[in-house]
Amino acid sequence: MTSGQAAVPAPVRSDTDPGGPGTREPRTGDPGTGDAGTGRDAILRAARRAFTQRPYADVTIRGIAADAKVSPSLVVKHFGRKEELFNTVADFGPAAAELFDAPLPVLGRHMVVTLVRHRRTLQSDPLLRVVFSLGNRDERSLLRDRFQEQVTDALAARLTGRERTLRAELIAGHLIGLGATLGLHRSGAGADATPEHLADLYAPALQALIDGS
Repeated sequence: MTSGQAAVPAPVRSDTDPGGPGTREPRTGDPGTGDAGTGRDAILRAARRAFTQRPYADVTIRGIAADAKVSPSLVVKHFGRKEELFNTVADFGPAAAELFDAPLPVLGRHMVVTLVRHRRTLQSDPLLRVVFSLGNRDERSLLRDRFQEQVTDALAARLTGRERTLRAELIAGHLIGLGATLGLHRSGAGADATPEHLADLYAPALQALIDGS
């Protein structure tokens, strides 16, 4: 965090996950968003764009509200202060819990199927927003810290055998790469493939890292 700025409080749990490059951001009220006219999901999408693409000090509640097409008071009603909204955006815990919720012998396949289904159901990617924080030294670096703690370290703690941290880092890279590829080629062959077929092709490399083989 840069000098002179208030400390960012402990993370607040989020019930949605971020969009990434190439993903369509559904507008408020779209089927499947769970927004139902409240504006909450639109605010989250706008906040993700703001905090991952601009320095923290440049982001304002008013600017997020304008992007989300809601009033600033509605942003405050749903999320409180800017620091609390930032913490919601920076929380990878729920996504990691879902991605890692399978026994180790089938975890690779579970992660691929879960990630693809998440993208298609919610029109967003659970991990890709961390990419926007790379190379930044302001509060956006907190995204990397949270990703390390909530995704990479959490996965490493589940693995067995040697080089668990290295293997967890490589697995995280595979998952981010899958999301980026599906976003880049969103009208390509992957868009027509089932999650299960994508897992047939992609999961073996993940599983080899999980097994340590």
